[in-house]
Amino acid sequence: MKREEVIEKVNKFLVDEIEIEESLLKDDARLKEDLGIDSLDFVDIVVIVERNFGFKIKPEEMKDVRTLAQFYDYIETKVK
Repeated sequence: MKREEVIEKVNKFLVDEIEIEESLLKDDARLKEDLGIDSLDFVDIVVIVERNFGFKIKPEEMKDVRTLAQFYDYIETKVK
């Protein structure tokens, strides 16, 4: 899967299911501080990622993921 496809899918579920304003979805946006993703949202994201990309997010692998670009990178490496 190409990075563009990852970005498109991630952005779509962030807007449609997590209800984040599309204008906020920039590579350097911080997940918690800028996008307002909290622990309950993260539980939903785990389920959505599993459904859309076919793998489970491991919390320990996400500890250094702070920005949207890092989240794209994480998903991209897992689907290759």
